[in-house]
Amino acid sequence: MPELTMGSLFDGIGVFPLAASRHGIVPVWASEIVPDAISITKRHFPEMIHLGDITALSGSKIPAVDVITFGSPCQNFSQIGDKSGIQGVKSSLFYQAIRIIDEMRNASGNRFPAIAVWENVMGAFSTNDRMDFRAVLSAFSDTEVPMPPSGRWGNAGMVRGGTPDVCWRLMDAQYWASPRLARRQRIFLVADFGG
Repeated sequence: MPELTMGSLFDGIGVFPLAASRHGIVPVWASEIVPDAISITKRHFPEMIHLGDITALSGSKIPAVDVITFGSPCQNFSQIGDKSGIQGVKSSLFYQAIRIIDEMRNASGNRFPAIAVWENVMGAFSTNDRMDFRAVLSAFSDTEVPMPPSGRWGNAGMVRGGTPDVCWRLMDAQYWASPRLARRQRIFLVADFGG
């Protein structure tokens, strides 16, 4: 069976590549602009290609990978940020990742990536009267996703019927670390393009 490969957008210090490598997935490239973060990733993954600024990348020209991961900037979603949401200067970079995924899928005959994973703060559920998370789901699924009848996003859910299928879950780091960490809730969304 061939090895799965991954690329990491908004790579930070390489947490997604670290997790992937521990499960047999090969990190191929990363996009990051902070020099200190890049130096940490280069130390742990010297073979990984560093592509630089996401706004200068073309998904049709970078190496195609099975999985693309990204934790787009959260400053505008965060409860301690300005709460301008997905249209904010930093958090709107989310759409650059969607563009790269679309370009790579178009260039590869819809083969790559087969999976995309997005991580962000819990505030993405609530900014702009809860419409920002709807925008995230709609961007991934390339369709208009309706608001739930309750008017609130569940801590877990799924959107099916298009390409990709999209599911999400709110997870709290305090339950995944030893010794136990402080409460740190994050949304993890998985888009499955492969069915």
